Amino acid sequence: MKQKKFGKVYNINVVCCYGGGSKWEQSKALEQGAEIVVATPGRMIDMVKMKATNLRRVTFLVLDEADRMFHMGFEPQVRSICNHVRPDRQTLLFSATFKKRIERLARDVLTDPVRIVQGDLNEANQDITQYVYVFPNPLQKWNWLLCHLVKFLSEGSVLVFVTKKADAETVANNLMVKEYNCLLLHGDLDQADRNKVITQFKKKECDILVATDVAARGLDIPHIRNVINYDIARDIDTHTHRIGRTGRAGEKGTAYTLVTDKDKEFAGHLVRNLEGADQQVPDDLMELAMKSSWFRNSRFKQGKGKKIAIGGTGLGYRERSSGSSSVKSNSANESSSFASINKSISAAGPATDRYAAMREAYKAQYMSQFRASTDRTWEKTVPEAGVFAAPAPVLPSMQPTSSTSSGNSAASSAGDDSGKPRKKKSRWN
Repeated sequence: MKQKKFGKVYNINVVCCYGGGSKWEQSKALEQGAEIVVATPGRMIDMVKMKATNLRRVTFLVLDEADRMFHMGFEPQVRSICNHVRPDRQTLLFSATFKKRIERLARDVLTDPVRIVQGDLNEANQDITQYVYVFPNPLQKWNWLLCHLVKFLSEGSVLVFVTKKADAETVANNLMVKEYNCLLLHGDLDQADRNKVITQFKKKECDILVATDVAARGLDIPHIRNVINYDIARDIDTHTHRIGRTGRAGEKGTAYTLVTDKDKEFAGHLVRNLEGADQQVPDDLMELAMKSSWFRNSRFKQGKGKKIAIGGTGLGYRERSSGSSSVKSNSANESSSFASINKSISAAGPATDRYAAMREAYKAQYMSQFRASTDRTWEKTVPEAGVFAAPAPVLPSMQPTSSTSSGNSAASSAGDDSGKPRKKKSRWN
């Protein structure tokens, strides 16, 4: 509608093609000629197959919300359209989140692209103040909404996001029971009904809109002041798009996210999102996020909340006394050792600087922590001459022969007593 409004002044014909509308009306509008065509990928391919138009005269190709189109399975259609447009075109790609699939598309369809980034990638808008509330019971979210809804309506229009269609209908019906006039928007509605709901909300005929993630993208309504995530989003990218419905075009906005104890896996993503936008992270949200193993491991892996530890308790480790004199002596030793390191490094050549520095550093660290043993019992085992003498061999005691021994045994014992080795007899003699 905005393209038609601005193009009418310059006599520019704009045609919109999308699913849910009449193919016959859209094809007739294209046959009359158009300078600008705003279309979804699937319906644009249908129009080309119906020969209502072609892509020969396309000189500017704009892909908006490419990540959403890929998520909905329109990647083949998008690539097909790009491949059938003249190669000397100018291509523009817009996306609030830039994943790897979008990067591959950008490398394939763009020539020498220039990337323009507003803020950091996947970063939340800093013009939006975010508040996150953790509830142990999901029923408490409804009570919170009723208590604050009057205040929100006094500031402007309110957009309530619910994940499931059935839950969206339940929330809308409950608001109507409480005499709050509200609109409902979800994927089961026809395109005509969706357009009617959005038009009523834009014209301020109703100040409350309960919607699923179909309203998370492409909804540009300036008078939305508060966005309420009654249910958490399916992923952090969808959450970024949800809260982006407020705070548009430099305006300030507020987003509220209601979290329960079962949402611990998503709590870590919320913490990162708040920290990226320089927002305050509530303590209860951080406690809930730390219950998730992936967030806890990544948190300590990055060094946040981890104590500094140098070295460890190896074999023979003894805790040193914490006296002031020992601290002073240790600091003096360390300073002298580091001074020697600097001298050795300056004396070494450029090829050995790294090796010499590592060697001297390890040596200084060892000498600063070395303690001489106070056990002197080993000195008793050293003779006075200072030479280690071998101990005298201990001979086995001789067992007396029994009186019942045979002559052969007596002869053998006699031979043993004489000290001479007995000659071994040969079996061949």
